[in-house]
Amino acid sequence: MAAVASTEYKPHPTEKMKAAMWMGTRNIKLGDVAKPMLTDPADAIVHVTHCTICGSDLHMYEGEMNEAMKKGDIMGHEAIGIVEEIGDKVKNLKVGDRVIILPIIPCGSCQYCQRQQYSLCDTTNPSKEMEAMYGHRLSGILGYSHLTGGFAGDQAEYCRVPHADLTCLKAPMDVDAKKLLGLADVTTTAWHGCELGEVGKGDIVGVWGCGPVGLSIQKLAKLRGAAKVYAVDKDPNRLKIAESFGMIPVNAAQHPEVADYILSIQPNGLDRAIEASGFRSTNRPRHEAMRTLGLERDSGDTVTDILKATRKCGNVALIGDFFANTNDFPIGMLMEKSITVRGGQLLAQKVSAKSNTRVSGDILTVDSTIHSY
Repeated sequence: MAAVASTEYKPHPTEKMKAAMWMGTRNIKLGDVAKPMLTDPADAIVHVTHCTICGSDLHMYEGEMNEAMKKGDIMGHEAIGIVEEIGDKVKNLKVGDRVIILPIIPCGSCQYCQRQQYSLCDTTNPSKEMEAMYGHRLSGILGYSHLTGGFAGDQAEYCRVPHADLTCLKAPMDVDAKKLLGLADVTTTAWHGCELGEVGKGDIVGVWGCGPVGLSIQKLAKLRGAAKVYAVDKDPNRLKIAESFGMIPVNAAQHPEVADYILSIQPNGLDRAIEASGFRSTNRPRHEAMRTLGLERDSGDTVTDILKATRKCGNVALIGDFFANTNDFPIGMLMEKSITVRGGQLLAQKVSAKSNTRVSGDILTVDSTIHSY
């Protein structure tokens, strides 16, 4: 059994670094903090060369999770860098390796990790609050509040990476960093969405959201043999990008009843539908009112549209940044149409272990066996 990773931040006594720190609602500060040190023998210290933000960081930025944050928490869970130091129990990495830092922290030994369900790890997140919310523990995540373990993130010059053999993925030195960075979360999450939705040859697919993850899902759906992909968003510029990739754009601002519009042009409905826009895609006044009054935290507008637009016995995948509760959920529609709904954080280590990654044109393509989950 792997030792439980410490969530402690062990500060260097003299060396400092720059880091993006949470200071409150809509208040992220770039400031000086102590550089992290090795805490456990399975740790690595990575010198971060490139990092980026995630749409799910908005939970913290917008004040949705203030009760789970502390001033000075270091943000971020998407980065690449160079290994600077390793603990005694790190076997697969060496100093000088270029690595992608995966967001999910797995122990590698619990029953869920043994089944390669790494984001459901039993041991790396000690949060009692998270366990009380969901009834079970989920894995620790870098830079994503104390509900997911309180681990310092990688929007910083240096990052302490627990269980480094599993949380770091070796990367070639000759690949453009901007392309590699997508494999930390964006492309792997997109592949995860296609897997959860069981996207395959000949499918009619709908993707709600044309951000980086949504666009990646759309391109990967085509790669997996989808016959048509509908791209749903409110932003005309994002929809133009989707259309340039060969998708069928659906402007939710022009067609607020998205499901009815899709069914008018695709009468049998969608075989697979994937939610990649998150709970902020609120259209209907009742959800805006409930969120304003604190009666719900996540809006279910897009999920309702998706269930209506999906054919009987179709598949739905939820990978938007849902975290808490919603109301007015169409449970009858879900049950009576025999729709299968799956969701969950990406299983980044599984994608990495099961696939060969290559860079092709303007997309990072993951070669893997379709429906390998």
